Amino acid sequence: MALPQRGVSKERNTMPAYEGDHLVYVDMTTQTISTEPFPEDWRMLGGRSLSARILREQCDPACDPLGPDNVLVMAPGVLAGTTAPTSGRISIGGKSPLTGGIKEANSGGNPGQDLMKLGIRAIILKGQPADRDRRFGLEISPDGMSIVAADEYKGLWNYACCAKLLEGTPKSVSAISIGPAGEQMLSGASVACTDQNKERRPARHAARGGLGAVMGSKGLKWVKVDTGKAKARRPADPKAFTAKIKSYSSDYLGGPQMFAKGTSAFVQTANMLHTFVYKNRTEGQSPNVNELDGARIVESFETRGGGMHNCMTGCIVQCSNIVHDKDGNYMTSALEFETITLLGASCAIESIDDVAELDRLCDELGLDTIETGAAIAILMDSDNDAIEYGDAEGAKALLRQIAEGKELGQVVGNGAVAAGQYTGHARVPEARGQAIPAWDPRPLKATGVTYATSPMGADHTAGLIINPGLQPDQFARASQESQMVNAITDASGFCQFLQPSMVDIAAYYSAFFGEEVTKEHMADQAWECLVDEWKFNEGAGWKIEDDRLSDCLINEGIGPDGVFKFDVTPDIIAAAKERMSPSEELYTNKASG
Repeated sequence: MALPQRGVSKERNTMPAYEGDHLVYVDMTTQTISTEPFPEDWRMLGGRSLSARILREQCDPACDPLGPDNVLVMAPGVLAGTTAPTSGRISIGGKSPLTGGIKEANSGGNPGQDLMKLGIRAIILKGQPADRDRRFGLEISPDGMSIVAADEYKGLWNYACCAKLLEGTPKSVSAISIGPAGEQMLSGASVACTDQNKERRPARHAARGGLGAVMGSKGLKWVKVDTGKAKARRPADPKAFTAKIKSYSSDYLGGPQMFAKGTSAFVQTANMLHTFVYKNRTEGQSPNVNELDGARIVESFETRGGGMHNCMTGCIVQCSNIVHDKDGNYMTSALEFETITLLGASCAIESIDDVAELDRLCDELGLDTIETGAAIAILMDSDNDAIEYGDAEGAKALLRQIAEGKELGQVVGNGAVAAGQYTGHARVPEARGQAIPAWDPRPLKATGVTYATSPMGADHTAGLIINPGLQPDQFARASQESQMVNAITDASGFCQFLQPSMVDIAAYYSAFFGEEVTKEHMADQAWECLVDEWKFNEGAGWKIEDDRLSDCLINEGIGPDGVFKFDVTPDIIAAAKERMSPSEELYTNKASG
C-alpha cells in the first residue's frame, strides 16, 4: 500500500526544513515537494532494500520506464551519514529502460552521506514536467528544499555541469547529475555523484540499468545537497558503535587490503582465469594484457602524478585511482577493471591511455562503461563497417556523436542489445537486456547463475563468485548466498569493497539502533529485498523461462579448445531463487563486487 502524502503544496515548489528522518516526495508534474515521517517499521531499510520496498509499493511495474508513472528513488544506506567507515553509499532505483524490470544502481561519492545527515532517507521522484524541453534542479539544505529552473545547464557534460553548479559553494556541498545521455533518455545512461569533498568531481556513477535516462525523463538535471552545519548521525549506543568502528577498521587495515591498488590490479588474474575477455568475448584472454595491466596505472603515479584516493569522505579502502596523462594533466577517476575490460580488451584497444580517455568521455556524457563498451565491441564484431577492432579514435568519435545526437551515437548510448538489433549481429552477450560485465559466466559458472537469476539482470555487483573450482551442485547456493550478502551490504550503505559480512553489519546495526540485531535478521532482510525485487519483476512481465543467458554464452566456448561454456542446467538456475537453509558461511562470507 502506498504511503499517504500529506502536506503537499500546489502553490509553491519549496518545502521548509523538516525535523527527524523523513521521505521527500518530488512531483515533477505539479512542481511541488512534500515530506513524510519515515515509517518506524522501516527503520532498518535503506539503500537498495528501501528503494525496492518503495518501488514495490508505489510504482506500477507495468509502467513505461520513461513515462510519468515510473518512480525514481535516491536512497542512502542505513549507516550513511554516520562515522562508520566507508558507509556513505547511495542507491538509485527505478524501473529500468534497459531490463524492463526493477533496478538499483549503487554509487560512492558524498551525496549519500550528506542526504542522511539532513535526515533524508529517500528522495522519491514522480511525474514529468509539462514542457519536456525544460530542465530543473533540486536544491536541498538545512533550510529546506526547492525545485529551481536549470535551463542554462541543458546539454552540459557532467564535469562542466558540476563545476558551474558548485562554483563558490563550501566544500561540504555535493551534487548528483546527469549528462547528455541521460537528457536524451538513452538506455545506457548513468547518474553521476560528486566524489569526496576535496575534489568534488562527478566521477562516481550509479551506472547500470539506464537510470540516468529515468532521471532525464523527469526533467531533472541535478540535485545539490548542502549540509550546512549538520553533524554526523548519532548512534543510540555511541560507546559500542565507536568500539565496532575501531575493531573493524583495525582488522581491515591490518589485513590484505586487496583493493589497495584499485580493481585495475585484477587484470592479470582475470586473464589467467579466461575472463579478461577479448574481441566481444570470442576469447577469454587478451594478447594486450600487459599493455592494459592496472599495474601500469600505479607505476605512472611516480612520473605523471595522480594516485590512490578515497571516493567518499571517511573511506578507509581508498580503491579509487586518479589517472593523469603523459603531461601530468588529470584524465579520469577511477579507471576500473570492468572499464579496462569492456572498453579496452573486448574492443581490442591496446592503450591504457586510450581507455582512460574513453572512461572520461563516458563520465562526461553520463554512460555506463560496461554497457557502452559492450555496444562498441558488438559494432566492431559485426559486418557493419562503421568501426573496426582496435580503433580507439573511432570509439571516441562514436561517444562524441552521442552529444551531437547522431544515429550511431544513439545506438551506442542505448547499449548492447540496441547495437545487436541495429547491426543484426547475433553475438550479443547479455542477460535480461543488460550487457554481461567483465567477469565471464563461462569459467565462473556460479556468477553466471547470478546473472540469470538476479532481479538486476547481468550485474556482477549483485553476487560475484570468483571460484572456478566450484562443482555444479554448489552453484545455486553460492549464487543465492552471494546475492543475499550483497543485497544487505547495499542496504547498509557500506561499500562492497570494505567486505563486510552479515555478522559485521548486525553488530553495527545493534550499536546504532540500541537493540539486538542478529545475523539471522540480516539474512531475512536480505531475502525480503530480493523478494520485493522479484515480485516487482513478475508484475513487469518477467517470465521464469527467461532466467537465462544469451545463446552466444551457451553455445560458444572460450579457453583451451573452447572448454568453457555456460552449460548450467535450468534446475540449478531455478534453485538459486528458492530459499535454502542457511549455511554458516552465509553469515560470515564477505561482500564481493
